[in-house]
Amino acid sequence: MKNFIIIILSSLFAIQANAQISKAELVATGLTCSMCSNAINKQFKAMPEVESVTTDLNKNTFTINLKKGNSLSPKSFKDKVEKAGFFVGSLVLTLPFDNFKAGDNVAYKSKETAYIFVDTKSQTLKGEVKVQVLDKGFVTQKEYKKLEKSFNKYPSYAVNNDKNFHVKTL
Repeated sequence: MKNFIIIILSSLFAIQANAQISKAELVATGLTCSMCSNAINKQFKAMPEVESVTTDLNKNTFTINLKKGNSLSPKSFKDKVEKAGFFVGSLVLTLPFDNFKAGDNVAYKSKETAYIFVDTKSQTLKGEVKVQVLDKGFVTQKEYKKLEKSFNKYPSYAVNNDKNFHVKTL
């Protein structure tokens, strides 16, 4: 019952906005050669919302610049990496904010996606801000186990929901 009340209260403090991802920086795991990274690269370039993809083979990092007006969610990137046969080790998104008052357990909502800030001090976000997605499947398994223990105060963190993403500002 207590968790239910907390979830209701946190949704009351959610701010409705248009969270449009302008850039995604993704580290893939499980890659062993340039052909592996090419498979992921092709998945991203096939997306109509993608403007450009830059790959760093030494770090297995993909920087994806997106077209304006896209409605992608973090799940879109995860799905493409997994379709290529690999996993996401880290996902950092660049989101535009217009005087958004972020704080611990405050949600920034767009059409169908909510970004829930965790371990975040109260601050006003303006302009393009980088946030890291901390949910299962967006960090390594080892990192997720650590986060799961420290984020047990956030009832929504343990629930894998394709529309709610827990983030921290960088």
